[in-house]
Amino acid sequence: MDFSYQLYSARNETSLDDTLKTLKQLGYTQVEGWGGQFADPAALAASLKAAGLVMPTAHIGYAQLEDTAAAIKIAQTVGIQTIYCPAPPTPDYRAGMGDWAALGAGLAKIGAALNAAGIGFGYHNHHWEFAKGADGKYPIEVLLGASPSLEWEMDLAWVVKGGEDPVKWMDKYGSRISAVHVKDIAPAGECVDEDGWADVGYGTLDWKSLLATIKQKTKAKYLVAEHDKPNDAVRFARRSIDSVKKWM
Repeated sequence: MDFSYQLYSARNETSLDDTLKTLKQLGYTQVEGWGGQFADPAALAASLKAAGLVMPTAHIGYAQLEDTAAAIKIAQTVGIQTIYCPAPPTPDYRAGMGDWAALGAGLAKIGAALNAAGIGFGYHNHHWEFAKGADGKYPIEVLLGASPSLEWEMDLAWVVKGGEDPVKWMDKYGSRISAVHVKDIAPAGECVDEDGWADVGYGTLDWKSLLATIKQKTKAKYLVAEHDKPNDAVRFARRSIDSVKKWM
């Protein structure tokens, strides 16, 4: 498995080029992009090349993915091998009123087109996907059940936030998990200004054990460091890669 960095964590940095160069200096060889960065795919590809990094995976939102031809062009230009839909398309899903079956059908359609172009496609969870619906099913089950080719980028900390045991879900869907977001949860009352998230290895999750379990139970190719609201993106990048290097 390769260790990557989700650039959404550095969305508030003033210079993408400087951020990429810093990540390279810290020991990263790859990054994961997000939808706000693809206005000029050729320029992004040039920035990655100048920094000596690659972007094998990316988050592209559902609305963008509906223009599948454009998404394919982005992937081909930047060198993205697998795209993950990062979240449901509307706030309804967050409020428990979304139509997960319809979303699953939409993802299946998008995935078929991307797969035909040689691009992998999957879904990235938050905690909303672990609230059982009226049918007794978890939304994540509905989404993965809609298409046997849909991959899963497990955001492990969000699984925990959803009240679930991530190992249980690895046991069930390990063959579908192609990437894992590596983030940490701060002890209660700490890192309040960072929405309760912590740098990897500085929170409550036993990442040393979890990394071994991920290797054993999933087909994850990528481990992706992410922090939803770091007050210092470079500090997060440095401390997280230092932690993971000790355990991989």
